[in-house]
Amino acid sequence: MNEPLGLYIMAGLYILAGIMHFVKPEMYMRIIPKYLPDHKALVLWSGVVEILLGIGLCIPELKAIAIFGIIAMLLVFLVVHFYMLSSKKASAGIPKWILVLRIPLQFVLMYWAWVYLN
Repeated sequence: MNEPLGLYIMAGLYILAGIMHFVKPEMYMRIIPKYLPDHKALVLWSGVVEILLGIGLCIPELKAIAIFGIIAMLLVFLVVHFYMLSSKKASAGIPKWILVLRIPLQFVLMYWAWVYLN
């Protein structure tokens, strides 16, 4: 455990987020844009990816790959965030200002991952 605590916190957050895809898949399915196919499979596979990337952060030989994977994943997830802004049903009653703030938050999360790339 020679890595900074923040890296392990990040790993735990992605693992927990991935697990939530299996615990509450309906919550995630409603925020996937309608033009994407097989929402349930997308939710479950994205959960698997989040869990694997979180685990990868904790394995020194996989850390860099996991970091690039997290950055790519967060870029792809921007589609969902913009969809939530454009769809009343997908927004799930979340105030618009929070939905707007979530977009720059994705870039903060990308930077947080990038910081541990050494």
